[in-house]
Amino acid sequence: MKENGQIVDAWLQHPTLEFINHPMFASLRRWMGIEKVAEEIPVELTLSAMDEGHVAKALICSWWGPSGPLIENDFVAAIVRKHPDRFAGIASVDLYRPMDGVRELRRCVRELGFKGLRIVQWLWNLPPNDRRYYPLYAECCEMDIPVALQVGHTGPLCPSDPGRPIPYVDEVALEFPELRIVGGHIGYPWTTEMIALATKYENVFIDTSAYTARRFPEELVRYMRSNGRRKVMFGTNYPMITPAKCLEGFVDLGLDDEARGLFLSGNARRVYKL
Repeated sequence: MKENGQIVDAWLQHPTLEFINHPMFASLRRWMGIEKVAEEIPVELTLSAMDEGHVAKALICSWWGPSGPLIENDFVAAIVRKHPDRFAGIASVDLYRPMDGVRELRRCVRELGFKGLRIVQWLWNLPPNDRRYYPLYAECCEMDIPVALQVGHTGPLCPSDPGRPIPYVDEVALEFPELRIVGGHIGYPWTTEMIALATKYENVFIDTSAYTARRFPEELVRYMRSNGRRKVMFGTNYPMITPAKCLEGFVDLGLDDEARGLFLSGNARRVYKL
C-alpha cells in the first residue's frame, strides 16, 4: 500500500496487567485464545505490532470506570513522552464527579498534550445523552477536541444498550453541533444507524476499531467508497487485534486512492488535529 508508514490507528490501548486480566474482558481473552497474561507487556511489543502493520502513529487511550482508572492518564502520558513521534494521548475521566472530570480533561489537554477524550459507555452503563456527559462535551467544544464513544454491541460482559447510535448519539449531535464525535467499533448491529448519523451530521465520524477489514459490513464499505470517504477512519482496538490482522483483506475492499488515504490516515489526522 502507498500509505505504508503513514497509517494512523485511531483506537489503541497499551494494556496494564490489571487491565488485560480484568474479569469483564474474559470474553475478549477467549476470542484472543488466552486465559490470563502473566507478565507486563512492554511498550516495545506494541511498537513492533504497529511496525508490522505499517502504523506510523496511534491514538493511545487511558480508561476510567466507576471504580476509578483502569489505565491512568499519566501512564499514557509517560508512553507518549517516550515515543512522541509514534503516539498521541487520549484522555479518560470520571463521569461521576463532573468538575473533577472537567479539570482532569483540561490537565490532560493543556499540560499533557492529549488530543481527545474517550468515554466507553458500557463501563458506566450510561447512554451518551445522560446528563453526566454534558459538562465534558462542553469542555471538548471549548478546547476544540473530539470525543470518542463506543458504538455497537459490547464484546465484554456488560450491557450493550449504551452503545446504540439512535437515539443516544443522535441527541448529543443535535445539542452539540460543534462537538466532533467519533463512534468507535463501527456500531454493529446498528451500523446503518451509525452511517445515517455520520451522513446527517457534519461532525460525526466512525472508526473501525475491533473489526478486521474482512468483517466490515457491506453497507459500511459502500459508504467508504462513496459519500462517506471523509467520514470513516482506521482503528484496531489493539491488543484485541493487531494492525496487521485488521488490514488483512483491505485491498479487496475496492477503495480508490483518495478513499484509501483518507481512511488509513487523512481522516484521523484531520479530526484529531494530529
